[in-house]
Amino acid sequence: MTHRTVGHQPGLPDDDPRARVDAPAPDCPVEIALAALRGRWTTLVVRELLGGERGYSELRAALPSLSDKVLSERLAHLAEAGVVTRERHPGWPPTVRYALTPRGRGLGPVLQALWDWGAADD
Repeated sequence: MTHRTVGHQPGLPDDDPRARVDAPAPDCPVEIALAALRGRWTTLVVRELLGGERGYSELRAALPSLSDKVLSERLAHLAEAGVVTRERHPGWPPTVRYALTPRGRGLGPVLQALWDWGAADD
C-alpha cells in the first residue's frame, strides 16, 4: 500500500498512527530527520564526519568556504539532535573532537538516497 503523504513510494508504515496525519507533527519520523538535517552546510558536515572522527580545524580545512560561526552552529545543532558527539580533550591547547553517534551514522544511507533522488534524470 502506498503511503498517503508521499503518494508514490510504497514501503512506509501505514500501520503507524504517526503516518496517518493531515498536518506535520513534531513526532513524525520524517519531520525529525528533516529537522536534524536542517540548515545550509549541515549535510556537508555530516558527510565529513561519515569519514570518521574529526577535529574542528579538520572540518574547517575540509569545508574552507564555511564560516567559523556557521560551523559552530551546525555542530551544536547536530549535537543537540543526537547526531554528533563532542569530546573535549585536556591539554594545551585543549582539543575538541567530533564524531557521529550510531544514530548519526544512520544518516549515511539517507544522504545517499537524497543524492540518488536529486541526481535522477526524470
